[in-house]
Amino acid sequence: MPASATKTLRVAVLADSDTRWKWGALTAQRVAPAGAGIRLDGYLLRGRATPTARQLTEVGVRADSLREVTAVEFLRAMTPGAAGEEPCDVLVLALVGGGVQAVLHGLKRAWDGAGRRPVVVTGYVGVVYEKLADGLLLRHGADLVLANSRQDAERFRAVYEGVGADASAVTEVALPFLGGAPYSGAHDPYTVVFAAQPSVPESRRDRAYLLERLIRHARLHPGREVLLKLRSRPGEHTTHIEEVPYQKLAQRAALPPNLRLVYGHMGEVLDRTDLLVTVSSTAALEALHRRIPTVVLTDLGVRETLGNHHFTGSGCLASWDQLDSGHRPVPEEDWVARQGVATGGTYATAFDTARERIGELLRAPGGLPPLDPYYTPGTAPGYLPGLLARHHLGPDGAPLPGAPAADRGPGPVRQIVRRAARGAYRHGVQRVAPVIRRMGEL
Repeated sequence: MPASATKTLRVAVLADSDTRWKWGALTAQRVAPAGAGIRLDGYLLRGRATPTARQLTEVGVRADSLREVTAVEFLRAMTPGAAGEEPCDVLVLALVGGGVQAVLHGLKRAWDGAGRRPVVVTGYVGVVYEKLADGLLLRHGADLVLANSRQDAERFRAVYEGVGADASAVTEVALPFLGGAPYSGAHDPYTVVFAAQPSVPESRRDRAYLLERLIRHARLHPGREVLLKLRSRPGEHTTHIEEVPYQKLAQRAALPPNLRLVYGHMGEVLDRTDLLVTVSSTAALEALHRRIPTVVLTDLGVRETLGNHHFTGSGCLASWDQLDSGHRPVPEEDWVARQGVATGGTYATAFDTARERIGELLRAPGGLPPLDPYYTPGTAPGYLPGLLARHHLGPDGAPLPGAPAADRGPGPVRQIVRRAARGAYRHGVQRVAPVIRRMGEL
């Protein structure tokens, strides 16, 4: 029976961090054809940012099964006829670009000669403000490359067409985690939330400056509740490395009683937010979707490295001095509409095109053609082999000698060693590396 005729659609999601797991799992739910039940099987790619149990709980997305794998183990699980594995109908790759490219080449080889294969979907977890061409070409070859806004869809197609690659996979959707009740007025107490980011800004000086300004705002407005919304606890990693956690900076500061550090689901924090402040977090789009007053800070400049240049024309750019004086931004409606932030009630239909395309691909007579990435050993012989080797794959997508075996799970000793190694890596990133850099600047 064709996959589209079954009552339950089997969807697999491969993710490499907590934020990408959230995007991938919610995307899987959004793009499933109408009327289809879903079985969601999750795979977490083993690496420095593999989410912890706490991070997975905070994301709030439940899977029917969930396991940690290497790229080679995942590819073997996706190989037709693999022992103990059920084939999926749709596969969502929620990975960095290099991971997507490696898995696409591995899948192309694994599915060679298969009668039918899953529909492969990929995309971005938020605002695309850097490495546009690089990231897009690394994702080329998937059946659907999702664009979170009209603006992104236009940019994506222009990149693919500009290098002579097929752009038909680009499909406009929206961020899958938008939602929540529209803002209806001030809370008691009035609540200001600063949405922190792991790597923006990067330097200790800039992060200390932002914390100091948040503290100053809380002292200037003692009647307000001021929240520093954090993504991860010390020792955890998200999509990006956080070398200078705000928690450690806050330990050395005298915080006023109306300023608190908070974790948890961003949607729940936004439920009580009257003003969202950030440098360039995707949380700004979540807040704009709900019409919560939103500020993108200009204190450190409007720069590509910060990502806040993406918000030029939004009406949301402002400084802490302006906020301290009572400024409240008014977003530009045309800009908001182009960003996939559906404030006019059209969000429910934002994924219709993707659903229809997936349904058509699932019903394709005789199955789908082989995956066809733009990068091949012929088009990028000096780039592709290195990308594949990082995931223990050769230039043809085959596992390299010595790659981890999928037919045996890690024993207790290997699990302990992995946790210790991951902890040592994070310690090196957050403590040792900054010290070495400071010594080098003397």
